[in-house]
Amino acid sequence: MSETKTITINIKASGTTSKWKDEYTNDLMRSISEMLPHIDVSRKGKELELTTPLNFSNRTVKLRIKKFLHQKGLKDKFRPVSYKSDDKVGYMVIQKKVIELSYY
Repeated sequence: MSETKTITINIKASGTTSKWKDEYTNDLMRSISEMLPHIDVSRKGKELELTTPLNFSNRTVKLRIKKFLHQKGLKDKFRPVSYKSDDKVGYMVIQKKVIELSYY
């Protein structure tokens, strides 16, 4: 029997000004389950929980998130960032900071 570990992908919403829509979470869930059919994907609010084999690379998940953002045209607005808390290891998709410089 192979052991499993859980990777949690947390979609960070920065209050009401967040541009992340609920449909993006659904599309990300569908996209990851199509790209990686051998893992289980479940959704809890704005979090996706992936149940993967023990020797599965976290980098693969980050690559799939980046690919999803690129396909949806969101790569200029959002980016995946790894995080590690007490009981969770995974990635957060956060909004990119934009610096606007005015020249005169």
